Amino acid sequence: MSELFDAVDVIRTKRDRGALSDAQIDWVIDAYTRGAVADEQMSALAMAIFLNGMERREIVRWTQAMIDSGERLNFESIVGEGKKIATSDKHSTGGVGDKITLPLAPLVAAFGVAVPQLSGRGLGHTGGTLDKLEAIPGWQAKLSNERVVEILGTTGAVICAAGDGLAPADKKLYALRDVTSTVEAIPLIASSIMSKKIAEGTGSLVLDVKVGSGAFMKDASMARELARVMVDLGTDAGVKTTALLTDMNTPLGLAVGNACEVEESVGVLAGGGPSDVVELTVALAREMLTSSGIDADPAEALKDGRAMDVWRAMVRDQGGDPDAALPQPKETVTITAPESGTLTELDAYKVGVASWRLGAGRARKEDPVQLAAGIKLHAKPGDEVREGQPLMTLMTDTPERFERAQQSLEGSFTIGGDLRERPLIIDRIVSERSE
Repeated sequence: MSELFDAVDVIRTKRDRGALSDAQIDWVIDAYTRGAVADEQMSALAMAIFLNGMERREIVRWTQAMIDSGERLNFESIVGEGKKIATSDKHSTGGVGDKITLPLAPLVAAFGVAVPQLSGRGLGHTGGTLDKLEAIPGWQAKLSNERVVEILGTTGAVICAAGDGLAPADKKLYALRDVTSTVEAIPLIASSIMSKKIAEGTGSLVLDVKVGSGAFMKDASMARELARVMVDLGTDAGVKTTALLTDMNTPLGLAVGNACEVEESVGVLAGGGPSDVVELTVALAREMLTSSGIDADPAEALKDGRAMDVWRAMVRDQGGDPDAALPQPKETVTITAPESGTLTELDAYKVGVASWRLGAGRARKEDPVQLAAGIKLHAKPGDEVREGQPLMTLMTDTPERFERAQQSLEGSFTIGGDLRERPLIIDRIVSERSE
């Protein structure tokens, strides 16, 4: 077919700090999806966007073009007790020990809100929700759209992989950004996340935008800008969208890995668990319930077992056994405190890299992960420790990995000095037009 535009002209426009027209954006996304624009051309355009940015109108149109490249899901048919029920979802920009989706989805569903949680896999030092859940014997990540709707209408919560038909342009472009050092471009991050979430068809969305050493965004001002752009994109598309800016300088909870994070999540659903995991789970649940028109205290459903009931049903719906034993590591090494005092720093990034090197994560999307690998923390900043006391336990099935993991942990913690108090939830961001 004859092409409406020339890729070189589109690249030149953005290279020279111009704004792409709606027609240019629609064409380049469609042409790239069907192969008429080559990878090297889209790489050049992505770098031009990285360097020169995009206007608000351009980001909105780019996101819509990504959505239009594939199918859109529709949850209008979901009913509970004879009436249509609200749908809500959460997206995290990724962190270390971030298992919040696992207790959050069943917690929100316990209040009658359907939670279609389309999740991904880990890459590098950040873990993936699907990798964690696959530690449960029998659990399946892939579901048909029809099965997703069926489970949402009965159990109320699904955590599964996004189908190939959802924003296929994003799938191609994401892989390209990963190998061309253009991942950090805010217009491309925002459109990547929001194209999938809007195409998913949820009624409301809460974004957990993390900032700190273990986060994708290290700088608070950039994280806030990303949150603002995504909230506006969602609002413009008719999705009730809010964002929480949260700290990721220290790992969340005491478990970093796959099976160990499932174990910790079950503890939260049983009414226990680390205080930071509980705090963030409840805060995000409150946002999702409020956006769905429900005034309730989500913490109550953790205490009385309602959320646990939904979790068990959700796991069974996807072929898993909620009572099965989780994988255990074949080898462990314990790192102890070299002196007594207050633990004042625990670097999330270094802990995340160590867990990855133990086998809990992957360097490439096609790499396998070890379900039992990871790190269990025995102390967090603010805790008093004694010389020789265990600080963390490293876990793997392949002991030759310990050396590199321990190298990654050099300088990862500080005992003594000033303790910097950091709030877990830094800010709440809403669209100015939605207030």
